[in-house]
This record gives sequence, structure tokens and C-alpha cells, in this order.
Amino acid sequence: MADFFDASGLRRRYPDGATITQWRTPDGWSLRVFDWPADPGAGRGSILFQGGRGDFIEKYLESFAHWHARGWRVTAFDWRGQGGSGRTTPAAHVGHIADFAEFIADLRAFWSDWSATAGAPRIAMGHSMGGQLLLRALAERAIDPDAAVLVAPMLGLKAPIAPRVGEAVASLMTRLGDPARAAWKGNERPHTLRSRQSLLTHDDARYQDELWWQAEDATLLTGPPSWQWLAQGFASTRRLSTSLGLAHIEPPVLMLVAEADGLVDPRAALAVAAKLPDARVVRFGAESAHEILREVDSVRNRALAEIDAFLDARAQGGV
Repeated sequence: MADFFDASGLRRRYPDGATITQWRTPDGWSLRVFDWPADPGAGRGSILFQGGRGDFIEKYLESFAHWHARGWRVTAFDWRGQGGSGRTTPAAHVGHIADFAEFIADLRAFWSDWSATAGAPRIAMGHSMGGQLLLRALAERAIDPDAAVLVAPMLGLKAPIAPRVGEAVASLMTRLGDPARAAWKGNERPHTLRSRQSLLTHDDARYQDELWWQAEDATLLTGPPSWQWLAQGFASTRRLSTSLGLAHIEPPVLMLVAEADGLVDPRAALAVAAKLPDARVVRFGAESAHEILREVDSVRNRALAEIDAFLDARAQGGV
């Protein structure tokens, strides 16, 4: 088992040497960016980490500290319409996007700018929606990392009805009222008796970290998705699952899948992984909920060890 840097003290504060700035997209939107350069002489490469729907930078400071301690530069930005990157609707706590293509355009532009100064190897890493968008960007050749890590990627949405039916219902709802209105009132998904925490992590302390940051800065709370986001989520995952571009993705991919995931469909992720030319899949059972990197130590440490081995091979020129 790999050695793990104790970053628990960084879960509720910003690390020394890191910056949070604003970066403007080509269409003028302001994205909030976290950047933590590697220590002098320790540069092993660069990681761009992207969170999931409703996530924000601060949720992953502990993981960022782990990779930084191993010599990596770590960068992340909050997606348009969530976290510290503002809202695309007047509602303060609704995650809305008109088209997932806007996410890809933002990622393409940021990657082009960031990669010009990012030391190799350049790693694209994403959780949940972030994982889906990174894989879509790879299939569309919007980014060109040396390798990619997808953590519980949103390659299929968990829904009480079939995805095709869910997409049709969400699309209908966008036409029956304001498409930017919230699709439901609370929790991470509708029609479930499971608590939000149980869907995300078994680790109460790490779950409380998220609530602490939101109490410190209410703008970090995104809330439920809009009907338009939901329709786009179904459509994007459907199109990606049959994309011919999957077979032509050149960078090696590490995919971590939580088989008991209550938010995204692990079977869809495994089906997509089988279409990739160079993919390693690591499965977690009932011990892990959706947020693998924010799970109890036994789960999180195993995930970090798999990621570290994968990244070390890239840093050493392995294949």
C-alpha cells in the first residue's frame, strides 16, 4: 500500500502556496480557478481535476494535498453555473445549463490556456459529471491529456424509469414551463428514501466538511438541477455511449466504479469502458457510495493507491 500524506488539516482551509483566481471564457463567463504549483524541484507533472454536478473546489482540497505532496501541480475550476462560478439562472440554488456543449467549450478553452504552461505529463481527472465531460472532450478531441482518471463517472443516470423515458419526460418538462426551474426540491435525486449523505459517502466527517464550506460561503451551494440540465444530462450520456470517438481515444484511462452507486449507473460506466482502447477499471462494492475520494479511509486509500500507481507510470514514461 502506498504512503499517504495526512491532509486532514487541509480539509477546511486553503493550502499555503495555492491561489484562487477568476478566469474568463471566450464568451466572457468568469470561472473560479484553484491552482497549486508543485514545490520547486518536485515537479512530477500536472493534474487538472474537475468535480461533479454541484461540486466546488473546496470539497477536494484533501485529495489535492495528497497529489501535491507527491510532486504534482494541481489545478481545478468550478463548472459554469455552479460552485463559485456563478449561476446561469436568477435562482441562487439551481444548477442550470442550456447545453452541455457549453461545458465542453469552457473545458476546451481552459485546457488550451492551462496546458501551455502545465508541465508534462498532463493528466485530466474528473469525478461524476466531470468524468463524463472529460471523456466526452476526449472523444471530441477537445483536450489532449497524456492520461485520464475518471472517478465514478456519470456515464448513465440512475433513474426510477428507463433512461430513454427519463430523457423524454425531462425534455417534455422543459417545454411545459421554465426550463431553468428546479427539477425537484432537494436531495441528490427524487423519489428516494435514502438520505443525501448515504448517496454520497459513508464518512460523516467528510460529509460535514462540505456543509461547513457552504455555511462559510453560501454561494457554494448549488442545489438541485434544472429540468434543462436533466434533459441535457440524459442526452449527453446517451450520445457519448454510442460515440464512434470512444474507439479512437488515445490516452490511457483509469476508471474507478462504485458498483453500489445510487446516483450514476455503474453498468453504463462498465459498458463504456469496454469500448475504450486502453482502459483499466477498478471496482468498489457496497463499501463505497458515489464520492469515492471522500469515502472512509479504507475506500479512499485504495482509490488513491490505484490512482498513484497509474500516475507514477505516466510520470516515469510508462504506458
